[in-house]
Amino acid sequence: MTVLAVIAATLGAQPARAEGTLTVCLNEDIPLYSLHHGKETSGFDLKVAEAVAQRLDRKLVVQWFETKLEMDSSLTIDANALLSDKRCDLLGGYPLIKGTLGKPRVEIARLPGFDGGTADDRRRRVRLGELMPTRPYHRSVLAAVVNGTAVTKPITTLADFDGLRIAIEGGTLADAILMTWRDGRLVKQITHLIPERDDLLGRLESGAFDVTLVNLRRFDAYVAKNPGTKLKAAGFQHRIGFNMGLVGLATSADLIAAVDKAIADLDQKGELARMAAAVGLTYVPPRAPQIADNIAMSDLAEK
Repeated sequence: MTVLAVIAATLGAQPARAEGTLTVCLNEDIPLYSLHHGKETSGFDLKVAEAVAQRLDRKLVVQWFETKLEMDSSLTIDANALLSDKRCDLLGGYPLIKGTLGKPRVEIARLPGFDGGTADDRRRRVRLGELMPTRPYHRSVLAAVVNGTAVTKPITTLADFDGLRIAIEGGTLADAILMTWRDGRLVKQITHLIPERDDLLGRLESGAFDVTLVNLRRFDAYVAKNPGTKLKAAGFQHRIGFNMGLVGLATSADLIAAVDKAIADLDQKGELARMAAAVGLTYVPPRAPQIADNIAMSDLAEK
């Protein structure tokens, strides 16, 4: 292939961008955050993207993609690849953690699956850029969820897990928190389930266990599907959590600054909480610092 042919092929891989639009990449299967099945679309991240585009006087275009929000470390690379390939201006629902921002550890990566993508797209490698976040628009937290018929006492600290049958997904942050709490005091009460195979909340619902520590978004999504559930959020939320925002390339600093103003306006007017409530999501406001440090084992110790 000639040099000109290579350049033409590369340019052909870039999607056409209409002026006056804001293209946002959203995960197609994170219930209550962003969801795309057939012609049906929904989710809090989608509503935020729509509101931001409106405030920027742009038409929103959504590029749906496939990856995992939890249990998968590839989100950082997938997001960078989509942005660097100019599939979108911004990517929504992104955890604002120091290790997920800035320059990546690798220079090139493959694209994740995305709506409209081809087999050739999956084989292509993209040179990655530097990621820059917007201000956060909500916070992702771990919450205690109990079987309401089995547990009647309040759960306000991890100490209240003592004496209860605990189920947890192995290899997760929640697992690390509970297994190391007070030098393993809860270990003998914990049953480990396999993520994405065992039905954590379903097993809790059946009465096999009393309590778990799980992402609050997942519990909200479970309630939306099971309105008559016996499960309930017990009120306890772990201090370790992550602010969530949009992310773009550092070369889009002007756009990100404009988006920051739009998010601040939505927050000031209470629109973020209202949009979350509209999709059944428990709204947790962002907390300082806006960008969290990477988690170390010492951070899991009780404070």
